[in-house]
Amino acid sequence: MDIQSNMLTLADGNQIPQEGFGLYKITDQQTMDSSIKTAYETGYRLFDTAQLYKNETEVGQAFKDLNISRENIFVTTKVSEANQGYQSTIDSVKESLRKLQMDYVDLLLVHWPIQRAFFDTWRAFEELKKMGLTKSIGVSNFQIIHLQYLATKANEMPVVDQVELHPRLTQKPLLKYNQEHKIISQAWSPLGRGTVLNIPELKAIADKYGKSTAQIILRWHLQNGVSFIPKSVHPERIKQNADIYDFELSPAEMKQIDNLNQYKRTGREPELTYEYNHQY
Repeated sequence: MDIQSNMLTLADGNQIPQEGFGLYKITDQQTMDSSIKTAYETGYRLFDTAQLYKNETEVGQAFKDLNISRENIFVTTKVSEANQGYQSTIDSVKESLRKLQMDYVDLLLVHWPIQRAFFDTWRAFEELKKMGLTKSIGVSNFQIIHLQYLATKANEMPVVDQVELHPRLTQKPLLKYNQEHKIISQAWSPLGRGTVLNIPELKAIADKYGKSTAQIILRWHLQNGVSFIPKSVHPERIKQNADIYDFELSPAEMKQIDNLNQYKRTGREPELTYEYNHQY
């Protein structure tokens, strides 16, 4: 198994690479081109962007400039809070596709749950899937309560829930809920925005395997069965993040990493975003 062959099957029957490449904060075209080129050559096939990142145009241009075939990649984008609502969601996704220079995305996510347009946005997602503008639909930053609420009106449920997930925020109850409901959990900020890289317990495990702490954390995600999307613009790190398929953590080491949980977020609290209708 390697990064290119390692796939997970979604509840709708489509497949998603377990490890992907995050494009958050990459806005310069030259950096986008070089990062995607390195990632693609390393074996990454899942590329994750969002309306909020303001780089969909650069992402689409990079794939075109690099002459990467659409069939060979899995592309995710997300609908921002400002664009949520039934018609505005549909219009904004069409605009995203124009920027990406694509006929469809593989996965469309609601970026954050917001009270103002909670059900209308999801109804638009179901319609966009019927229109063939996205192959799969999912959510981001939904906690158990948001998924339970969505289930009261949804015709089909999300196949992915992308959430902040790392050793200081292990989200075990949410992961268990998602698994029981055939929702793939996907980790954004899988390395805790760098805040977890100097934890002594992780360094000790890394030394044992001759790996970096980042590689240990990504291997922990891999063995937990979640999808994960590390991001970097440094070629050596992009390659290193994909080099996690030649060793295995023991059950005791997995438990040791689980026990590092401190409920610490580096991002927003989903419930407050839901209440305020935007990231506060």
